[in-house]
Amino acid sequence: MALSLSTRRPRRYARSALGGPVQGWLYAAPTALFVVALFVIPLLLVLQMSGSDWPLLRGNMGPNFPENFADAVNHRLFWDSVRFTVLYTVITTVLLIGLGLGLALLVQESTAWKGFLRTAFLLPSALGLASASLLFYVLYSPIAGPFAGLMQSWGITFLGSPEGALWSTVFLIVWRFAGFYMLLLLVGLQGIPEDIYEAARIDGGSRWQIFRDITVPLLRPTFALTTVMCVTGSLLAFDQFYILTKGGPDNSTMTVVQLIYNIAFQGQNSLGIAAALSVIILVALVVINVVQLRAFRRTEEA
Repeated sequence: MALSLSTRRPRRYARSALGGPVQGWLYAAPTALFVVALFVIPLLLVLQMSGSDWPLLRGNMGPNFPENFADAVNHRLFWDSVRFTVLYTVITTVLLIGLGLGLALLVQESTAWKGFLRTAFLLPSALGLASASLLFYVLYSPIAGPFAGLMQSWGITFLGSPEGALWSTVFLIVWRFAGFYMLLLLVGLQGIPEDIYEAARIDGGSRWQIFRDITVPLLRPTFALTTVMCVTGSLLAFDQFYILTKGGPDNSTMTVVQLIYNIAFQGQNSLGIAAALSVIILVALVVINVVQLRAFRRTEEA
């Protein structure tokens, strides 16, 4: 009897050891299928389109590899859209991370109003970007907006000039996302041990010295995360400009993603050229993010 039990146990152990990797693959299968269906297959399709003559209504008409990329770069609005997108990215990144850090410090230092401030700053993040854009579209309207009378009497419009359209959109994005970046930076602040601050105060460090020499260096991983997220989101901006300005006035607020949309579905109706431009933007995003992460890594090592 003992012999039969001893011979069964290794089989049971073998089955459990074999079932471990299989169970792991089964758990990962839904996520893997999700990634393949919604990322890998569309990416391969875009790569195929970028090298093909692919009109919107006629499908694949054959290879057109170099011409698609040449037509994308030589488009009359390509470099203007790149310059505007970079300018918009720099402005929003600086404002969102700077304001987010300020709000995070304010919430961390506050005691009685901490819960109220967190809720008030984070509440706009619960609103979808398209919904927020529609809300501000009505707010900026010279006909139905709450400032319509003031705008008519002063002869100004929020979206009627290139500078006004840019800063009106930036204000919308800062209002919508400042609380979100405050939350990310607040998590980073709360991860700094209080003992370090106490030791700095005992050594006679001022508030500015503590912020410069302790808070900022220890927040570098959080800065890396927020910078990558903010830069990537700004470079791929579409909803807010499509709803508020449609790229106007006079194509002055045309982003690269909106240019891709216009090439694909308005005007040229060429999915091949639009896909080629998408591949260019994808490569640029990968390079920019790699450079950012390496730069933050070097500052940590230094």
